[in-house]
Amino acid sequence: MDDQQVLLGISRSDMLARIERCGRDPAMLDLGSNMLLHFAYEYLPYPPVSPIAPLSLAGASWVPDGVDRISRLPDELLRDIISRLPAKDAARTAALASRWRPLWRSAPLALVDSHLLPDGGASGPLIIGAPSPRAVTGAVSSALAAHPGPFSCVHLTCSTMDEHRGEMARWVDTLVAKGVQDLVFVNRPWPIDLRLPATLFSCASLTRLYLGVWTLPGTAAVPRGASFPNLRELGLCMTVMEDRALAFLLERSPVLEFLLIMWSQTGARLRLVSHSLRCLQLGYTHLKDIEVVDAPRLERLFLRNVSLPGTGKFTINSPSRIKIGGAPNLRVLGYIQPGQTELGISNTVIVAGSKENIVPSVQILAIDVQLGIRNAVKKVPGFLRCFPKLETLHVYSPPIPEKSTGKVNLKFWEEGGPMKCMVQSMKKVFFYEFQGSRSEVAFLKFIAERGRVLELMVVVVAKACFSSVDDDVNVKLKPLTGAKWSSKACKLQIIESPRTDVAGPLCRHNIVSDFGWADPFDLRYYYKAERISVSYS
Repeated sequence: MDDQQVLLGISRSDMLARIERCGRDPAMLDLGSNMLLHFAYEYLPYPPVSPIAPLSLAGASWVPDGVDRISRLPDELLRDIISRLPAKDAARTAALASRWRPLWRSAPLALVDSHLLPDGGASGPLIIGAPSPRAVTGAVSSALAAHPGPFSCVHLTCSTMDEHRGEMARWVDTLVAKGVQDLVFVNRPWPIDLRLPATLFSCASLTRLYLGVWTLPGTAAVPRGASFPNLRELGLCMTVMEDRALAFLLERSPVLEFLLIMWSQTGARLRLVSHSLRCLQLGYTHLKDIEVVDAPRLERLFLRNVSLPGTGKFTINSPSRIKIGGAPNLRVLGYIQPGQTELGISNTVIVAGSKENIVPSVQILAIDVQLGIRNAVKKVPGFLRCFPKLETLHVYSPPIPEKSTGKVNLKFWEEGGPMKCMVQSMKKVFFYEFQGSRSEVAFLKFIAERGRVLELMVVVVAKACFSSVDDDVNVKLKPLTGAKWSSKACKLQIIESPRTDVAGPLCRHNIVSDFGWADPFDLRYYYKAERISVSYS
C-alpha cells in the first residue's frame, strides 16, 4: 500500500472504508496485516522452553536396578527441571509420583500459548483469518489461575485480544500480581487501536518485555509510582504511542540496556535520555527524528529498512534527521543512508569538513547508498569525514535504475577532498551485492589507493549479475585488481553472494544486541559462500 501509516492506530472498519474509497480490493487489508505480523513475529525472542524435545522414558529400561534416582534429587534441582519444561509438560510431572506433586506449584513456570495449540506451534505463528483459538485462551486462563507464581516466562501471541478483553485484563492483573519476569504480549489484530491495560506498567518484576500490536496508554493513565526497576530489554513492535510515552518508559526503566522499536507510527520523535542503554535498534520505523541527548553507555545504534529490488525506492522511510549528542561510547552505527538522512552532532546538522561535527568514537559504520547516482552519493565524502577513527566500513549499494542520472567516477571521489579515516584508520571494507558497475569499481579503487592501513577488502558479488563464468567478474574488477594499492598487506576476497532475493542489506537483528559479536554487520556466513578466484597484483 502507498500510504505506509494506514495500518497503525486505525480501526479495521475505518481501514476498509479508506481502501474502498481508493478503489482497492478489501482483501488486500488482511494481506497487508499478515505481512506486518510476519515482521513483528520475526523480532520476537524465542521462548526458553520447547515442546520439541523428547520426554519419553523408553530409554529408562537400561537402568540396572530400576531405581528412580531423579526423584531423590533435592527439591531445588527438581524445581529447576520443571521450570525448564513447557507448561503442559511441567504440570504433568505431578502425575509421576507423590514426590513430584507439590513441586509444580512451587517451580517458576514458563507458559507459551502457542505450545498449547494442537500442533504445539509447529506450523508457525497464526495469521489473520485464522480463528482465535478459544481453547488456548481458556487454557492460559486456567494455568495463570492455578499456579501461584512466579512466572519465569510468559509468551502470549495466539489470541485476538479484542475477542477476549475480559480475560486479557485478568491476565495482566494476574501476571503483575504473580511476578512475571519475561513477558511477550502480542495482540493479533484486529483492531490495532486496542489499548494496552495500564496496570502492566506496575509490574516491577519484569526483566524483559516485548509488546506487539497495541496502542500504549497515555502517561496520565499509568499508575502513579509505576516503574520497571529490573527491566533490561524492551521491544515495541507495531505499537502506537505518544512521543511522551517512550520518554516516560525510559525514565521508569533505570537499568534498561536494549531497546527495540519496530514499525512505529509516522511522525514520532525519539529523544533518547538513558544512563543505562547500550543498544538501540530501529526496524522499519516511521520515526521522523532521532535525537541522542544523553546516553553515556550507548554503544550501538542500528537501523533497518526495506527497499524494493531493482527500484532503489524504500518502502519504509528512514528518519529524516539523526542528532548525536551525549553518546561518547557509540562505537557501531548503521545502516545509514547518507543521501536521505541528515546526521547531526549536538544541535548542528553535519557540514562536510566541519571539525566540530565529528563522532570520534564510531569504529564500525554501515551505509546504504546507490553509488551510481550522483545525488545519492554527493554527501558521502562529507559524511565519512565525520568518523575520523573509523576502522570498518560496510557498504550496501542497491541496484541502479536503468535511467540513472549523473556520472560517479574516480574523479568524483578525488574531488570530494581528503577523508582522514580512509587514510589513517580504515582497516576493513565489506561491499555487499556488487553489481559490477563502473561507479562501484571507482569507489572501491579510491579506497584501495588511499587506505594506508587497509588489511582486508571483501567484495560480495550479486548472484543475479553474472551469468556463471568467473572471467566476467575478473573483467569487471580489473581496474580494482590492477590498482596501485596503498597497503601492500591488504587481502582482497571476492565472494559469490548466496542471496537470490535481495531487498536491502542483510542484517540479523538478534546479532545486533549480542555483544559477543564484535561487529554485528559482519555476517560470517558469507565466508562459507563460494570464493571467486581473481588475478590480483
